[in-house]
Amino acid sequence: MATLRNEVAWRPTASLDALELRALLLGRIRSFFAAAGVLEVDTPALSSTATTDPSLNSFYTCWHGPELSGGPRLYLHTSPESAMKRLLAAGSGSIYQICKVFRDGETGRSHNPEFTLLEWYRTGFDYHDLMDEMETLIRDILEDIAPLESVEHRRYRDLFREIAGIDPFRSDVAELREVLHTRGITAPIGLSAKDRDGWLDVLMTHVIEPGLGTGLVFIRDYPASQAALARLLPGEPPVAARFEVYLNGVELANGYQELTDASEQQLRFEQDNAHRERQGSEPVVMDRRLLAALEAGLPDCAGVALGIDRLLMIIGGFASLDEVIAFPVTHA
Repeated sequence: MATLRNEVAWRPTASLDALELRALLLGRIRSFFAAAGVLEVDTPALSSTATTDPSLNSFYTCWHGPELSGGPRLYLHTSPESAMKRLLAAGSGSIYQICKVFRDGETGRSHNPEFTLLEWYRTGFDYHDLMDEMETLIRDILEDIAPLESVEHRRYRDLFREIAGIDPFRSDVAELREVLHTRGITAPIGLSAKDRDGWLDVLMTHVIEPGLGTGLVFIRDYPASQAALARLLPGEPPVAARFEVYLNGVELANGYQELTDASEQQLRFEQDNAHRERQGSEPVVMDRRLLAALEAGLPDCAGVALGIDRLLMIIGGFASLDEVIAFPVTHA
C-alpha cells in the first residue's frame, strides 16, 4: 500500500516560485482596487441558469434539496457577470471580484476547465475609460516584474485589413475560407458555411493573433454580430462597444460597455439559443433574474474579465497553465 501511495502523482504541478508570484499579483490587484475605491464582492459559483453563449459550455450538478423553480439542475458559472450585474442594479457602485470559474470542454496549454478570473465593473465608465484603467492596472502590478514593452490600441476591422487583407465586415464565407486556404490552414471539421462568425474566429486565432507581436494590444469595435453582452454603437456598419486584450500574442481579457436594455438582452439570449440549436446543442434557460435586474435599471457601466492564470503564465515565461496552477484538472 505504501508503494502505491508513493506512485500517485500528488505533488503540485506549479513551483513554489509560481505560487508566490500568484500571491504577489493577487495582493497588488486588491491594493489597486482598494486605492480606487472599488468594492470587492463575492457571489455564488453555483447558479440556476447557464450561459447561452454558443461558444461556452457549462458544467452542471444537482442539488438534493427542495426543488428549485425551473428544475433541480445547478450550473457552475462560466463568469460571475450575471450576479455582479444584479449587485450593480441594486446600487452597489463599482465592484470587482476574484473567483474560480468553470468551462466544460476547455483544456490545453492555455486552457483549464477551472481557472481564476478577475472581473470588474466601473459605473459611469465607457469602454475607452475601462481600457485606460486596465492599462494602468497592468502597468502598476507588473512594474518591477515584467514591465510592458509597448501598448497598442487597434480596431478589429483595421487588423483584418492589415494582416489578413480582407474586410471582416464585408467579406463572405468563401473569401474567409480562401484566406485560410492560401495560408495552408485547415478549417475545423463541422464549421458550417452559414456560420460566418465562426470563420472570423478561426481567422482571428490562426491569422490575426500570430501577427500581434509582443506587448499589450487592445482590439476594439468588434462586429455587431459578436457583441455578446456589449451595447452597439451607431454607424455604418454598426460595431460593438467591445474590446479584447492580448499580452505577447495571448488573449488575456474581454470587456464591454455593458448592454442595459432588458428587451435587447432577451433578444440576444433567444438568438444564442437559436444558434445553439443550429449547432445541434441543447438550448439554455434564459437568466430571468438578470433580465429583471436590467428592467429595474442597470447603471451605465463598463466591465471586463481578465484571466489571472494566463497573466501569470505570460509574465513568468511558463510554457503552460499547468506550471502556474497548483493542481490542474489532470491532478485535481
